[in-house]
Amino acid sequence: MKKVGIICAGDVELEPFLAHIEKVTIKEKAMLKFYEGNINGVPIVALYSGVCKVNAAIAAQILINTYDIHSIINAGVAGGMDEGIELFDTIISTQVAYHDVDDDILTEFHPWMSSIYFNSDETLLSVAKTLSKENRMHFGTMVTGEKFIEDNFRDSINEKFKPLSVDMETASIAHVCYVNKVPFIAIRSITDTATHAGIENFEKNCKKASVIAKDVTLSFIDKLRKYL
Repeated sequence: MKKVGIICAGDVELEPFLAHIEKVTIKEKAMLKFYEGNINGVPIVALYSGVCKVNAAIAAQILINTYDIHSIINAGVAGGMDEGIELFDTIISTQVAYHDVDDDILTEFHPWMSSIYFNSDETLLSVAKTLSKENRMHFGTMVTGEKFIEDNFRDSINEKFKPLSVDMETASIAHVCYVNKVPFIAIRSITDTATHAGIENFEKNCKKASVIAKDVTLSFIDKLRKYL
């Protein structure tokens, strides 16, 4: 059975997973700690990458190079962008884009994409769509950039991308998976919205949202086991 990689941005997002990892071993590489073990019989490797696109990309490439990874899940929290998204809703990516990278960087240069969007793997999406709807879940676009979005840039990002959520890592992990032909999906729960904006809401809600993202991710992994 191949391993599933789980990348969280921060330690608070990773922490809920650690109690579920059995027979864990920890290896360090590039100043990152990789937790390898089993969750309910499924082999996984989990870590937190640190915030920002480059840190997340480093983590993803090491996962791919070092472990026999079947797929990578980006799990954790995000800011809500669409007006219909509420605190602690869970967003599952159908496609991901950078909101702060010029379009032609990806289409005119490596990796010469046909669009600016990295699509989530179709099999992973089909598995995700069988999950229980006990938690409010939405499938749609996520966007990534280096800024924490409050009122600044919200309107322009929404106008161009119509995303459900925004964060600082997902597109870079999807980018690494794309060039390595590794299946990818993101599962993120909401800490802040236009109505409940700001760093203070993120900090207040991060722990609870991280537990929700963990719960959805573990349910997803359990359903994924037959493909591993």
